Amino acid sequence: MVEVDPTALGVEFLASAVIGGCIGFATKKVAKLLAIVVGVELMAVRYLESQGIVTIDWHRLSAGLVGTSATDPTASVDTHWIESVLSTLTIGAGFAGGFLIGYHRG
Repeated sequence: MVEVDPTALGVEFLASAVIGGCIGFATKKVAKLLAIVVGVELMAVRYLESQGIVTIDWHRLSAGLVGTSATDPTASVDTHWIESVLSTLTIGAGFAGGFLIGYHRG
């Protein structure tokens, strides 16, 4: 029989919502800073290239990104599928909600 503890699900939801909110807030702040830094660097490189100071082979630079692949490791765990789905949903919903709120507030 499946044993579902509503208190544990609530704690998981709230904890993941708080973590998601913090990460969402920080993500927006870091993304803004990163966009500024990358933009300034690209403008500087393009300026130096237009002046003939730097020569960049853009085709060769991007060629390493074409052949990448990721492996998907899987692990088997003996738990009931309902418990697994409920835990995943509460953590996922809490994190997503908190992330969106934090990102919006950031």
